[in-house]
Amino acid sequence: MHLFILKRLLIAPFLLAIFSVIAFVLIQAPPGDFLTSYIAELAQGGTSIGQEQIEALRQQYGLDRPTYVQYFVWVGNLLQGDLGTSFEWRRSNAELIGERLALTLTMTTISLIFTWAIAIPAGIISAVRQYSGIDYVITVLNYIGLATPNFLLALLIMWFAFDQFGVTVTGLFSPEYVAAPWSLARVADMMSRIWLPALVLAVAGTAEVARVVRANLLDELDRPYTEMARAKGLPEWRLVLKYPTRVAIAPVISTLGWYIPRLLSGGLVVSVVMSLPTIGPLLLRSLIGQDMYLAGTIILLYSVLTIVGTLLSDILLALLDPRIRTA
Repeated sequence: MHLFILKRLLIAPFLLAIFSVIAFVLIQAPPGDFLTSYIAELAQGGTSIGQEQIEALRQQYGLDRPTYVQYFVWVGNLLQGDLGTSFEWRRSNAELIGERLALTLTMTTISLIFTWAIAIPAGIISAVRQYSGIDYVITVLNYIGLATPNFLLALLIMWFAFDQFGVTVTGLFSPEYVAAPWSLARVADMMSRIWLPALVLAVAGTAEVARVVRANLLDELDRPYTEMARAKGLPEWRLVLKYPTRVAIAPVISTLGWYIPRLLSGGLVVSVVMSLPTIGPLLLRSLIGQDMYLAGTIILLYSVLTIVGTLLSDILLALLDPRIRTA
């Protein structure tokens, strides 16, 4: 088991190097740079800036260097723990991301718990009670969940809450706690509000996971080992949970690596709609403003979470199925 984990850890630095190149290429792909956007904004406001000032700013931001030099400077700073400074915010990227990272990961974790806690039992019940009334109900709900965009569901919930109860469900904090320092009262206020956006994010994933579990479990229930266990008199639910379910949920666990960053990216639109102070809106604003080092750092952070999630899924799969440890 230790050798299995060590092999995965040794691959991580090479993957991070590849992802860093991809992230930097992506943020450099749009024409122009932050300074170009900044000058355009000044022009729209009726303010002009001289060519000498433009060149001075370009040199100050390091935008006058070749692209490959900018990349190596950025990576070198990252290796030293320096995430750089945001052009637009004039603040450290570490501070900007740190303020939102804990909230983002908390919401993502709660959403993942909702997804698995609802989807896996629903998929098992739907498979065991195939073609029954509850199977049809779960199947219809799955189709609705897959067909409904997260942001549309968020808009409907916001409208319903305000129209029926006069309550605003946007944000993660009540007005009195938005700018307040962290305390037990602020954490309690956050937890009382964070479950709703987490549940919105979990809807589509729940429907997808439930369908995967149902399909895999139906296939496993027809296997010879299942029939043999029945012939030996093993109770049906004990049989289902002890053997076929372990195999049926393996594909769900194997997707943990890409499911976590997908929740983060999928939560971008939901975060904008519901005014959530998470990383998603910060990434969107940095991409629009071409704040390349902030955008690149966030994209690289998503890559790190993908690698961590994949490692966790590999470990969980190895615990679930010992045969995987030899891979």
